[in-house]
Amino acid sequence: MTRIALIGASGFVGSAILKEAVARGNAVTALVRHPEKVERLDNVIAIKADVFDTEALAKQLAGHDIVISAFNPGWEADNIRQRHVEGSRAITEAVKKAQIKRLIVVGGAGSLYVNGAQLVDSPDFPAEWKEGALGARQALNDLRAETELEWSFVSPAIMLEPGERTGQYRLGGDEPVFDANGNSKISVADLAVAILDEAEQGRHIRKRFTAAY
Repeated sequence: MTRIALIGASGFVGSAILKEAVARGNAVTALVRHPEKVERLDNVIAIKADVFDTEALAKQLAGHDIVISAFNPGWEADNIRQRHVEGSRAITEAVKKAQIKRLIVVGGAGSLYVNGAQLVDSPDFPAEWKEGALGARQALNDLRAETELEWSFVSPAIMLEPGERTGQYRLGGDEPVFDANGNSKISVADLAVAILDEAEQGRHIRKRFTAAY
């Protein structure tokens, strides 16, 4: 049984990761702002955490085998870009202080490249998501300079939707994966499958990957 510390376990992506992790027989510590929002499942302990308090977070992470971060400061947060960057850096530092080597970070699709340019830099990129996407891009850039941890950064497909778990997906690197109709999409349940597969297999150590149908 792998001991997983899951940051952001009550969010859209985090809650799907939680279900998938438990279904595979893992023990999960859900680190969230509001523990009462975490789904009650076997082998899950929900703990109130503040990712910006590095010392306290490191103590909460200690003893786990892997950290999966689905951290998002909240789309309604003021200064979401800076909050995302600061929170992501604090998490990375806490993981190192807790002497855990393996970290998987869930980011956004905005830093994926299409025709040599990142999606977030496109004039067509939705304004309401831009600041958060810029924060996630900086979090990826920070990780790429990180040599101590065995990190992976996962970008979802361009269209991340509710939907059933099929267990099927295709992997890519820094560019979106498109289907025969030119769409890049995946259900949040299947994104969680890809993330837990990565946790088990470690195929993208110190790399970014993406998953789509």
